[in-house]
Amino acid sequence: MSRHPLTTIQEDEGTVLILDQTKLPQHAVLVRLNTLEAAAEAIRVMRVRGAPLIGATAAYGVALGLQDDAGDEHLEQVLSVLAETRPTAVNLRWALDRMAALLRPLSEDVRVLAAWQEARAIAELDRKANAAIGVHGLPLLQKAVQGGATWERPLNVMTHCNAGWLATVAHGTALAPIYAAHQERLPLHVWVSETRPRNQGLLTEWELRQGGVPHTLIADNAAGLLLMQGRVDCVIVGADRIAANGDTANKVGTYLKALAAQAHGIPFYVAAPLSTIDFSCCDGASIPIEERSSVELGADAAIPVANPAFDITPASLISAIITEHGVFAPGEVAKLKP
Repeated sequence: MSRHPLTTIQEDEGTVLILDQTKLPQHAVLVRLNTLEAAAEAIRVMRVRGAPLIGATAAYGVALGLQDDAGDEHLEQVLSVLAETRPTAVNLRWALDRMAALLRPLSEDVRVLAAWQEARAIAELDRKANAAIGVHGLPLLQKAVQGGATWERPLNVMTHCNAGWLATVAHGTALAPIYAAHQERLPLHVWVSETRPRNQGLLTEWELRQGGVPHTLIADNAAGLLLMQGRVDCVIVGADRIAANGDTANKVGTYLKALAAQAHGIPFYVAAPLSTIDFSCCDGASIPIEERSSVELGADAAIPVANPAFDITPASLISAIITEHGVFAPGEVAKLKP
């Protein structure tokens, strides 16, 4: 897997250090979170982003929030504040539900220590899950070019948004198989979609550059042409929520790539850990779509703006979903329910 001296989140003497992703790719800046409010703000304004990392940050936010008051009423307030930060990424709710289930029955005198231990466990679980996603996704990439890739004709993979180690505790989701393939010296090249309006594709470009993975940054609307021209062998993206039927929410623009991939017979894969599957959500129509500020589009306040942060890719457009437990047809993910 790709390694880098920076980490997205780490403990430091009763506080939490995060890599401020609003400063990337120009500057790599670590920010210290020492309160509930700081953790909630980091999630809300996308200092941390990516569903798995949001979940881990929320877990640490609970630990931070209980340091001065571990009472029942304050615990519920802490959980509520964090739950309201971002509505679409289900890993946030998953992490908070796990923290709540552990902490509610405990007495106040042991809650803080238990909260830190559980946040640490959630982060470690994400690290291991993403490494496994890389292992399970590698064979799909190895088979994506019939007859095998060569340096003259590398495996061409397209991705959207950022689903690498920056979006997780480690390794990444969609990029985990790519890093595994690169480590195995499989000749490959990644088409990196810029991903408007927040340009998270620039984070993917920065990340791949750090890992030495060949890649090319493209405008979002160039993706269809590249797929039409046969210059893409497969598409692999992450997810912020997967419904029980396999419908998937991911960064807005994903659906268009899935449509173009189907039109041209190109495999379209989704990579995500089990914590991203919302077994209580029957289909994509039930997934809440976060509407973000018009400021992100650079529009004047007087201009009517719609700025959905995510869209829904129907299960029918997805070739397979890669999880830490293996590769599944979209309609089979419900079988993974614990």
